[in-house]
Amino acid sequence: MGAEAPDPGDGSRLGSPGLSSVQRAPEPGGPDPSLAAMAVGGLVVALEANFCRVALESAGPGGVDQLLCVRRTRLGKTGQQICVGDRVTVEGVDWTSRRGAVAAVAPRSSLLARPAVANCNRVVVVMALVQPDLDPIQLTRFLLTAEATGVQVDLVLTKADLLTPQRLEEWRQRLATWGYGPWLVSAQTGAGIEPLRQHLAEPGIAVLCGPSGVGKSSLLNALVPDLALRVGAVSGRLQRGRHTTRHVELFAIGAGGLLADTPGFNRPDLPPDPGALAGLFPEVRGRLGAGGCRFTNCLHQGDPGCAVGSDWPRHLHYLQCLDQVLAQEAAAKSRPAEPGLKQRGGRSEPRLDPRLRQLSRKRRRQGDGPQGDDSSTDRDGEEGEDRDLDPGARG
Repeated sequence: MGAEAPDPGDGSRLGSPGLSSVQRAPEPGGPDPSLAAMAVGGLVVALEANFCRVALESAGPGGVDQLLCVRRTRLGKTGQQICVGDRVTVEGVDWTSRRGAVAAVAPRSSLLARPAVANCNRVVVVMALVQPDLDPIQLTRFLLTAEATGVQVDLVLTKADLLTPQRLEEWRQRLATWGYGPWLVSAQTGAGIEPLRQHLAEPGIAVLCGPSGVGKSSLLNALVPDLALRVGAVSGRLQRGRHTTRHVELFAIGAGGLLADTPGFNRPDLPPDPGALAGLFPEVRGRLGAGGCRFTNCLHQGDPGCAVGSDWPRHLHYLQCLDQVLAQEAAAKSRPAEPGLKQRGGRSEPRLDPRLRQLSRKRRRQGDGPQGDDSSTDRDGEEGEDRDLDPGARG
C-alpha cells in the first residue's frame, strides 16, 4: 500500500524540502534504481484528462517537486476517485521522466461536489458588482451552495472601481443584513487586494467559485502576480461571461495558503432537503438560536408559531428557493424508476435480480408440513371431521 498517508492538517506547503516517505532518499548524485520502489506523499494540485499533477511534500532527486501521475487500477476497481486537494501516496516513481502512480488516497476532511475539491477550509464566493450586474437571487443561490459545505464562507465582490463610493456603501450595508461582510476589491486598481491576500494566505485550501465573467482569473492574477492566467471579456450583447478556466487547479499564496481556481457556472444546484434550506441563511440561524418554532417540521412560510417570521430581507428569496426545492422533491417522487431501479422514499435503489430472490421464512414455514405436499390433504380431512362433529354443519 505504500507509506503512511500524510496528515491532512499538517499545513505543509507545495514543494517543501525533505521526503515524506518512511525511507529517505540519498543525496542526488546520480540515478538510484532503488528510489523507484519508494512511496512518497503529495498533494493533488490539478487534474488533466486521465492524469493528475501531484506536488510532492518532499523534493526528490534533482529537485523534482511535481509528478504527473496515473491512478492504480485497484483504486478504480473500488470506485475511489481522485480530486484536487487530495493527499495521496505515489508509488513507482520515475524521477527522470517525472511520472508515478497514485496508490492510496488519505481520508478527506471535506469534499465539495461542484467544483470537486477535497479538504477545503474556506469557500470564497466571487461575484461582480457590475458587468454583469449583481443579481441578488443568483448571489443567494451561490451562498446557499457554499453554506451547505459546512466550511467557512467568504464573499468577494469584484469591479468595485466601477461604482461610486455611495453605491459601494449601500451594497455593504445590504449584505450586512444578510449576515456577510463582503470584501470589495478591484483587480484593475488594486483596491482591497492586499488585505484579501493576507486573509487568504492563512494555511489551508480556499476555493474560488462564482459565475463566468465576474473576474475570478483577474482576481487570481492580482493576488498571485506570477500566474498570468488568461482572462476573457464579458459578452456585450448578453452580458454573460465567457469561460476561460477549464479545470480546477491549486495555486500557492503566502506561506501556507492554497487557492483553487474553478470553472464558472451560472446556476448552482440548490440543496435537496427542504427542511435544511432555512438553516443555510445566516439571518435565519440567528433567529432560530433565540428560540425554536412551535412545530419541528416548520418550513418558515409564515405559519402560526414560526419563530423566523417574514420581516427579514431575504424572505422572498427564501420562499422562491423553497418552492423550487419542493418542486424538485415532488418531481423526484413521481418520476418512474429507471430500468433496474425502484423508487423508495424519494430515492432510487437497485432492483434485486429475480434469480436471487428467496422465499421468506414465513413462506417456507407455510410450505413445510410433517408430510410435505400431503399437508394440504391432512387439513382437508381435519375440516371434514369437524363438519361431521358439528350438527349445524350438516345439510
